[in-house]
Amino acid sequence: MRDYAAVVTTGIYCRTGCGANPRPANVTRFGFAAAAEAAGYRACLRCRPYRAPQPLTWSGPELACRAVRLVLGGALDRRTEDELAGRLGVSARHLRRLFAAHVGVTPDGLARSARTHFARRLLDDTDLSVLEIAYAAGFGSVRQLNRACQEVFHAPPRALRARRRKTDRLAADGGLTLRLPFAGPLDWGAMISYFAARAIPGVEHVSELTYRRTFTLGGHPGVLELLPGDHEQLLLRAHLPHWDELTHVVERSRRIAGLDLDLDEPTSHLSGDPAIGPLLEQRPGLRVPGTWDPFETGVRAIIGQHVGAAAANTLTARLVRRLGTPVPGLTQLGLTHLFPTATALAGTDLTRLGLTRTRAGAISAFAQSVDDDTIRLDGSIGLAQLIDSLTALEGIGPWTANYLALRMGERDAFPAADAGLRRAIERHRSRPTETPTRMTERWRPWRALAATHLWLADSAPASRAA
Repeated sequence: MRDYAAVVTTGIYCRTGCGANPRPANVTRFGFAAAAEAAGYRACLRCRPYRAPQPLTWSGPELACRAVRLVLGGALDRRTEDELAGRLGVSARHLRRLFAAHVGVTPDGLARSARTHFARRLLDDTDLSVLEIAYAAGFGSVRQLNRACQEVFHAPPRALRARRRKTDRLAADGGLTLRLPFAGPLDWGAMISYFAARAIPGVEHVSELTYRRTFTLGGHPGVLELLPGDHEQLLLRAHLPHWDELTHVVERSRRIAGLDLDLDEPTSHLSGDPAIGPLLEQRPGLRVPGTWDPFETGVRAIIGQHVGAAAANTLTARLVRRLGTPVPGLTQLGLTHLFPTATALAGTDLTRLGLTRTRAGAISAFAQSVDDDTIRLDGSIGLAQLIDSLTALEGIGPWTANYLALRMGERDAFPAADAGLRRAIERHRSRPTETPTRMTERWRPWRALAATHLWLADSAPASRAA
């Protein structure tokens, strides 16, 4: 993947599709804006590449892909490069060598570039002070932000804000509204329908085309809303107790809608398949639904084993009311509680909530394993290791493990035992003699997207625009 073109003669780099037309002999291509900046190029003022997210998926080694995801998710805000390498099971030297070969910039350089780009978007889109923006983007001080802006954009923050366009500034009646850009189509209507059927009462709420939820930021409750923007962006409206770590709120919000999935590669791989190809044509903007909190999704999946959606929602609502933290003043948004923490669920007898002993034990064991880091839900381990760690717990089978992995963004996760998925495979099987196992093998490594299309295949097509 080479999304950025740098012009040797001007020292400027652009996004693919920029109107600039340099001579091909003078163009050098980079996969990341951070790599172009590390090579000494500055951002184009016409296409403004800092306004688009840096890509999270490309055809490099899986370890490098996971490392990039962790870095862009804020791993280096809390850890050093050495600690990140240890989390991934490699040496720091090997990690830096991978980044040099496949990313073109060090892990620290990628993190600094991402923070600076986010700060620049806040300078354009909001009226937050420079101090507030520094903390929101993950910098420790205004001095650090000033230095980073000088390095990346060759100007201090106040000068950059003075250059913003009139159409950049977003205004809202309440909360802070930010743009979440994405590439390709987005079938937001279909995804909203999916979330509405599985919304955790009190914690999540769907109203028309708006998804809302509560969450914790630095120990304090917050609320986010995802709603349609134009054809190239969703809007995030965040109601926060403070602006620290806003960059991570934005990153995790993008995961909910699967905005970082590059649809070109899976579409190319699956479009010729006799079963999945027609479904892709019907819903070209369908993406794999993500999650704000994998732990929360895992608990909901365990509760939903062998029961209908309505019963699972009832039991989950009971768990939230009994063990979640009440958040007053949000009833007009359909929200009432924060989801219980892993620590809270690990030490509680859940059979009093109406759960079977097996299911209650599975939730407690899952919560304890997440709390003590035996099970990692941060994307630092591969799909096979994640599935093995989950199914090692009594009461958690391959269906639950694969479903959780799918919602976490593992592209080849496939809950083959799901009854609805099995029925959909039977309905869309083009060769009667072909076994389901043989069919699904053709879809690797994009089985999560194939499963999503099969789940929604027979529902009415929703709006394909954001």
